[in-house]
Amino acid sequence: MKIQFSILSKYPKIRHGILMLTLILSFSSCNVVKRVKSNEHLITKNTIVEDGKTIKDERINNIIIQKTNSGMNSFFGFPLKLHVYNLARPNIDSIIEAKVLSDSSKVRWKTKLLSKKQFDREIQSRKNFNSWLKRTGEAPTIYNEDKTVKTSNNLRKYYYSKGWFDNEVSFEVEKDSNKRAQVTYKVTKKKPYTLDSLRPNISSPLIDSLYPKFIKATLLKKGEQYDEQNFESERERISKYLRNVGFYYFSQDYIRFETDTIDTNHKINTDLIIANRLIRTEDSTILEPFKIFKIKEVNIFTDDNFENRFKTISDTTFYKDFNLYSKEKLRFRPKAITDAVFINKGDIYTDLARSRSLRYLNDLQVFRYPSIEYVENTEDTSLTANIYLEPKKKYALSLDVDVSQSNIQTIGFSVTPGLKIRNIFRGAETLEISGIAAIGASKNRSDDVSAFFDINEFGGNIRLTIPRLFTPFNTDKIIPKYMSPSTAINASVTSQQNIGLDKQTLSGLLSYNWSPSQTVTNRLEFFNVQFVKNLNTSNYFGVYTNSYSRLNTIAQNIGYISSNDNLTIPTEADQFINDVINGNTSLAPTDDDFIVVNNIEERKQRLTENNLIFSTSFDYKKDKRTSIFDNDFSIFKWRVELAGNLLSNVSELLGSPKNENGNYEIFGVAFSQYFKTEIDYVKYFDLGRNNVFAFRSYAGIAIPYGNSNSIPFAESFFGGGPNDNRAWTAYNLGPGSSSTTNEFNEANFKIHLSAEQRFGLFGDLRGALFVDAGNIWNVLDNVEDDKATFSSFNSLKDIAIGSGFGLRYDFGFFVLRFDTGFKTYEPSLTLGDRWFKSYNFRNAVYNIGINYPF
Repeated sequence: MKIQFSILSKYPKIRHGILMLTLILSFSSCNVVKRVKSNEHLITKNTIVEDGKTIKDERINNIIIQKTNSGMNSFFGFPLKLHVYNLARPNIDSIIEAKVLSDSSKVRWKTKLLSKKQFDREIQSRKNFNSWLKRTGEAPTIYNEDKTVKTSNNLRKYYYSKGWFDNEVSFEVEKDSNKRAQVTYKVTKKKPYTLDSLRPNISSPLIDSLYPKFIKATLLKKGEQYDEQNFESERERISKYLRNVGFYYFSQDYIRFETDTIDTNHKINTDLIIANRLIRTEDSTILEPFKIFKIKEVNIFTDDNFENRFKTISDTTFYKDFNLYSKEKLRFRPKAITDAVFINKGDIYTDLARSRSLRYLNDLQVFRYPSIEYVENTEDTSLTANIYLEPKKKYALSLDVDVSQSNIQTIGFSVTPGLKIRNIFRGAETLEISGIAAIGASKNRSDDVSAFFDINEFGGNIRLTIPRLFTPFNTDKIIPKYMSPSTAINASVTSQQNIGLDKQTLSGLLSYNWSPSQTVTNRLEFFNVQFVKNLNTSNYFGVYTNSYSRLNTIAQNIGYISSNDNLTIPTEADQFINDVINGNTSLAPTDDDFIVVNNIEERKQRLTENNLIFSTSFDYKKDKRTSIFDNDFSIFKWRVELAGNLLSNVSELLGSPKNENGNYEIFGVAFSQYFKTEIDYVKYFDLGRNNVFAFRSYAGIAIPYGNSNSIPFAESFFGGGPNDNRAWTAYNLGPGSSSTTNEFNEANFKIHLSAEQRFGLFGDLRGALFVDAGNIWNVLDNVEDDKATFSSFNSLKDIAIGSGFGLRYDFGFFVLRFDTGFKTYEPSLTLGDRWFKSYNFRNAVYNIGINYPF
């Protein structure tokens, strides 16, 4: 309490804002019962008390049928949807009739002023707006005893399902004179029942013989408390096991459990009953033991589509026990298709083989909706597997047109054409060819007429995707084909003019991808080559104007040039830097201005040098999200990258000479050598009723060594932006506690944390409160500025903190996001003056983004 008082006393603007918000919410809350009748009560609170302890578990609280209105029990206690609903008039037609339509003089005056058609439109718009308020808002939750009794029964059933068979549930209702009610459900669990014996009663001999095998992993453990969900999961587990050992006709319906609790002293004796197969015919039903089915043959129909449904088979190919049938000439090499099929002749039937086959066939991305059908051969208890494939069109064209604006151009236009060729080499490979052509107008152009479109970018990209690992070695034992392995070969080239320093980029990539499970994906970039050539390095200070301005000011302050003159670019600016570093000015190496000039020179050299990066990396991702609607999941990502080791070893073995800086060069460019790793963890907690708490933690470091003493700009880290610390714009945060004014602040070490509470407002509109923390630092490189480097754990005091709020509108296929971030803790300020210094709307950062930040 003392801490809160001191903060509010020190920052009166915050205190006044909180008081004003409290008053607004207090006055607003007085109106929540506006639409509650005199004999009714609005439910303002539901409480479940379990053996004297209040229960917060959302799963249990969701059992309550009559939930309070949205926002009623939130942090602010503001039921926005209810207030919106209360704005609507329940008898809008009667009001309009009484106040407008019944007054003929008013109608005549209005129709003369607006015309009859406009008048009718105005009346209808009032009705439509009133209807919109009702639809958007939320009607008050009125206490209903029948629903309360039903909730009590449901709670009793829930606790029964968890093993408290003798539980008792009662409820109490507190009503006040202000038409409000609070409901308390009291649960007495009593002694739980635990599992004791499990006895099998299996009718089919083949299944009975397998009982010792599948019962080893049973979920029904002796001594554990009864849980109905465990019985359902056990049915599913046994069924899955049996369907994967050949019992094609088996399903969960044939499994049931019978429990006995009579005179057992709270013990449960269970009978596991698995019945025989039930076969229904037209006039009778037959019970017979389950049989194990084997695959007799596998037929693949390679061009099954609507257009050729009446055509006959004209092309038949037999390949490794697979029968491939085509109504036209077979478009694929047989191996390309059969490698994607896990159903083999002579194998017993398994659901796993079927699901893997469908997954792999879909991953090929050359077939539309593949399907698998099994036909029983009654004479020998076998199955024929028929696989139906509908090839997609071989060629697909695309064209993207974009209009953009950025900090370097007033307007830009780009066109990105693309061509996709499927099954290009008859092995289900996909070749994608795309290009980009862009023009734009720079903000600092000198000639508005001749140089209006003075920015341009042209480039092309070729990508080949192969649905297997393209290696000279057999990798099936290490990465079997059920992991959907694939290879990507990519090459691209781009050329930019009048964008920064102008540059040409050439890159090549060979990567392998596979998925060991449904949640895990792996990616190995065997080699990734990037060559970046800066074409217009003399324009460095024309692009990085903040650095030039600081340099120019220092030159004026020490009398290097007069206060009315400016350093010319690049000649005088470069000369001034050389004179400072070589001691030809009045600045001493210990002077702050000398250090600033030295830092500018180091940054200039790093950003103007050409880059050659030859790297190998590995990415691991575990994503537990089951669907786009899942709000209770986690995602873990880890990436490790090594660059320059191969080139360094080859250069050393060949005895290649080093340049004046002691570095090896390839084609006249010193290649980069570094180690880089990143860890990213995201966790969502579903709190129910559109309330989600999301958390993200990220750390990354890139350490130069060997042939490098710094990290290429493209591989460094930055802070700020709509998906990072939202209280700072992109590249505007850090490094460390430095107050640099560089256009692009970056470093080689980063920590980032984010927490966000998301909640529903009304309709598809969502709200959010967030806190972002983190920063970037230089570590183990050539930067010597103490404020910008991470020297020890004491540097963690320079973690920047931003907080704010946001709105999101869910369009279904994407989310439009608007966030407002406030600088809460600014590490660039002095230690005693970092908290809430710029915490206001004038210094806030406004972010617009697509989808959630993490």
